Formats: sequence, C-alpha cells, structure tokens
Amino acid sequence: MYLRGRALNMYAPSDLAEYDSSKALAPPAAKLKLEWVYGYRGRDCRSNLFLLPTGEMVFFVAAVVVLYNVDEQIQRHYLGHTDDVKCITLHPNKLLIATGQVAGIDRREKKMFNFDDDEQSVFLPHVRIWDSVSLHTLHVIGLGDFDRAVCCLSFSKADGGQYLCAVDEANEHVLTVWDWHKTDKGHKVAESKSSGDAVLGVEFHPVEKNSIITCGKGHINFWSIEGGNTLVKKMGVFDKQVERPKYVLCIAFDDRGNCLSGDSNGNIIVWAQGAQKIAKVVSGAHDGGIFSLCISNDGNLISGGGKDRTLVIWETEYFNKISSQEISENFGPIRTIALGKGNMILVGTTRNNIIQGTIDLKFSAIVQGHVDELWGLAVHPNHHQFLTCGYDKQIFLWDTLTHSTIWKKEIQDGAHTGCFHPNGNIVAIATLSARWMVIDMMTRETVAVHSDGNESLSCIVYSPDGRFIAIGSRDNCVYVYQVSDDGTKYNRIGRCTGHSSFVLHMDWSVDSQFLVTNSGDYEILFWSPAICRQVTQASAMRDVEWASQNCTLGFNVCGIWPEGSDGTDVNSCCRSHSGQLAATADDYGKVKLFTYPCNRPKSGFHVYGGHSSHVTNVQFLYNDMRLISTGGKDMSVMQWQVV
Repeated sequence: MYLRGRALNMYAPSDLAEYDSSKALAPPAAKLKLEWVYGYRGRDCRSNLFLLPTGEMVFFVAAVVVLYNVDEQIQRHYLGHTDDVKCITLHPNKLLIATGQVAGIDRREKKMFNFDDDEQSVFLPHVRIWDSVSLHTLHVIGLGDFDRAVCCLSFSKADGGQYLCAVDEANEHVLTVWDWHKTDKGHKVAESKSSGDAVLGVEFHPVEKNSIITCGKGHINFWSIEGGNTLVKKMGVFDKQVERPKYVLCIAFDDRGNCLSGDSNGNIIVWAQGAQKIAKVVSGAHDGGIFSLCISNDGNLISGGGKDRTLVIWETEYFNKISSQEISENFGPIRTIALGKGNMILVGTTRNNIIQGTIDLKFSAIVQGHVDELWGLAVHPNHHQFLTCGYDKQIFLWDTLTHSTIWKKEIQDGAHTGCFHPNGNIVAIATLSARWMVIDMMTRETVAVHSDGNESLSCIVYSPDGRFIAIGSRDNCVYVYQVSDDGTKYNRIGRCTGHSSFVLHMDWSVDSQFLVTNSGDYEILFWSPAICRQVTQASAMRDVEWASQNCTLGFNVCGIWPEGSDGTDVNSCCRSHSGQLAATADDYGKVKLFTYPCNRPKSGFHVYGGHSSHVTNVQFLYNDMRLISTGGKDMSVMQWQVV
C-alpha cells in the first residue's frame, strides 16, 4: 500500500488462503440509522430555537436540524444539508421551515468523490424549505446565488409567508428576496448589497407589507420592496438621545407593530412605525449586550443579556420592569429566547446549552454540549454509557438509553482522549498539556495524576487484562505503566522510543503481551511493552490477535483508505466487538461502515453525513447495537443505531 508515495509493508495472517487484491469487497449487510444528536450550536449562531405546534422544539447542530420532543424524549432529524447549518426560520403557518447552510466542499474532496456538476452544486451555500411533519424537502433555493454562507433568513408575515428574504456572508452581505413558491428553485424578486459590515439579523415587518429590517455591526436598516423588484434602503438614525452602538444585536416587534432593537450598549430602542426615528430608549436595560428579544403570549417583552446572563420581562407601553432572573453561570450567557409550552421559556446559551423554565422557577438544562473542539470518546466496557472530553476542559458521561448526561466534570486542561479500565469503574483522560489523570466513575474524584514528556498526549489505552496502560504522545514516544489496586495505582515501567513522528493510534494484543502503534508519518511499529522494546521483525507479528482496531494502518483495514488519500483523511477507526464490522471517521464529515476485515483496496461501504467538520472519533458500544461518533469543530456527538 502507498500513502503519499511512501510504501507501507503489511503482513497478511498466515492462515489467509485466498487473497485477490483486485476483487472488490461488498459493503456490509448492516446499516446505520441516526438515533440521537447531542449538542446545540449557540456559540456563534442566533435566533435558532423555535417551538413547533407538534410540541417539538427545533434547533440545529452541525449539518443536522433536530426536532426534539422533550416530554416524550423523541428526536427526529432533517438531514437534507451537506454542511453546517447556519440559520433557521419558521413560516407563519408554523409547519414549513427554511434553513440556510455554509459552502460545503473543498477542492480535494471534489477530486476524491468525482462529483458531476449537479451533485457539486448541492455543496454551494443554499436555503432548503422543508415540511416539519414529513421532513420532505419542498424547495432548494439560491444554488449559485449566495457567497460563503447564508447567515440570516425570514419569511414574510403580513402576506402569510409568500416571500423569503436571505442575507449571505459575501463582503457586501447581499440581501435577496425570493418568491419561493415559484418552481422548485424559487424565483429571485429583488437583490441589493446590504452592508460592508456583519449582518446579524433580518426580519420582515409583521404588519407592513414589503417591509424588511436588517441589523448588525453599527447599523439598523429599514428596507422596502418598491415596484415589485427594487429594494430601497433607509438607515436608522441614532440621534442625540442615544450613542450609536457598536452592534445592533437583535430585533423584535411588539403587538402594535413597533420595531424594538437590543444593542451592545445594553439599550432597548423603540423605533417609530413607518419612520426610521427613535421613539423611545430604555437605557441600560442590561449590563452589557442584549442578545435576544422576544414577545410573550401576553404581549410583554422578554429580553436576554449576554454579559449579565439575565432574563427580564418588561411591559411594552412604559417599559416598566415586571420581573427578572439571572441564569446560572454554568449555562453561560443568553444567546436566543423562544416561547415554550404554556408559560415556559426556552433559552439557548453561548455555552451550547438549551435550558427551560419560567422567570419565577429555576431553569434546567434540556440539551447540553461541548463548546470547543471535540476529540475524546470512550465507551463503557459493560454499560450503555460513553464518555466525551474536549478542548473545552469538560468531561461528560452520557447514557445512550435515556439520552441524558449522567454527570459532567471540569478539569484544568483541555482533553484529547480517554479510555475506560476493563472493570468499568475507572477512566483515564489524556490532556493537551502532557498530563493524564485517572478518575473514579462513582465519586468523580481524581485518583491519580501523571505527566509524561512535554508535548500533548494523543492516545491512551488500557491492556485487556487491566494490568498495563500505554500512553502515546506527540513527542514520538509511548509511555507504559503497570496498573494495580483495581486501576487506582500506577508505576511507570518505561518508554518505547523508535517512532520518527507523533504517535496517533495504538492497540493491545488479546493476551496483553504486545502493542502496535501508528504514527503521523505512517509507520506501523510493534512493541513488547513489559520491557519497552520494539519488535523489529514485523512479519513475526502477522498472526497476533489484537483486542481492538484503533490503528488506521494495518492489513485488516487497508481497504478503508480512499484512492488518492494523503494519509490524514481517516481520523479514527474501530472494529465491532463481534469482529464483523469496521467504522471510520474522516475529514469530510462522513462516518463510513465497512465489512471487517476490510483488507482489499476497493472495499465497499455505506456512508453517512450529519457531521459538518472533520469527524474525529467513532466507537461501537459494548454490545455492538450502537455506534457513537464525535465531530471536531462542530462539537456534536451523534448516536447511530446499527440495523
């Protein structure tokens, strides 16, 4: 096998009777079905949380739009997008949903997948309009019209939702208006450059036909569609009453049709209807920026502060404060507010949580997630549980049956990887700072901390008998420790040196006698860890039975590499405990399922989207009924059923 022109020698097991590398391997009979998505994108998106008449709340993370019924604990997923979903809006009929995405594909991926022009076009930024009941796509709008990404969307309200307006992330932030009913691709009615600065929100006026308001960095603009196809802009005037804010962060409309804006100075401004003048200013409504405004069912205004993490309810005539509540610091600053069932309020936060409650009662988390790049994934050896750890210094233990967080813990350093002791009571976490720690699952207390080398650690694995642990580092070494007292005591045996690049993956042999490692320059090395010596004769290891298949390079997984790959395309792989399936996580947001052993260059597979950035890790649960995948920059965790 060749990677980047480098020849890799792999030895087939000696009992392999017939082997024809030109014969393609069929894809497996088993398939994956997306069962649950953990996470929410609140860190850098706004106005992305709604409640549907079905009782489901709708939000997005990565390339998936999630419809989640909290009471019944059921999720449905709209999977029409090919990359990150960036914005969402609800039609006045509360049934149709429009979602906008970023540009999807890079040139190398085009080359690898050999798309024709029609298939390539779905990776351009576009808007999809779909039915929230059937999840069928009705219209795909703007292929080739948007640049970089679609960042804001709004359906018209006064005419029952005939038009859709969108703003993209081109340098000029182009505002377009679409008669979306016409043909499958809609008909562009009007187009205009909106602003050289960032645009953060767009809304059609609820009462005035053909009237649109946009807001963003240093501006609020009032648009009208004149002559059926021309957009005319009038800028909101900040007079002596109030200093021009750095950002106008959000807009809403009261029952009388007045436009209300919240800005980075903590002011709420009422704009006179039909004019671009300020009618009223509520100065210092919040300490710091106001990220969201929402009108409640009884006509009051709910405002959400970022810096002060406070929800405030105002009456909208004189803007007297009715009540307020500060959100716990654990949940993070408020990003978006939506009305829930009854008098419940839904709040999306910048720490990627969705919380629910009322102003008088406590808020509780209903969706939680990581807030920085996510690589670490470990599955429990005998329970329906898995653990994730990320660069955000958070460790989560999840339950796959209740789809909930069992516990979470904050540590000092960002974490890159983790693994369970075979007894299931202890978990080891390797960090970005050369430290690794051992945590007791019951008490959540740290029982041991060790430091090896001075580079970040990239992999950590217990031996099958639980007597050793090996830690792979970016300093090209593997550190081996003896483990005693049920995983609570650790004595260093030594370090294995011989790699010329950082250690990426490793596996133990079933009898805990040998170790195989892969490195960043595609080396496959074998070790006798008890004495920290390299086994230099690789052919002597051809019949060793390995306890796992974390290594992406090896004879039994040489078929997972796509043609023309450069050796960095596959981030992770794993073998099912039955030994019949292999799954991979790649740089193109795809999870792939292969038959194991996957030892022929043209191996068939099933491919699944949902993640938007590189998929960093995949692991089968202990009973092989489910597969867990983690997304790097999209910070999501996806749970797949093996069917």
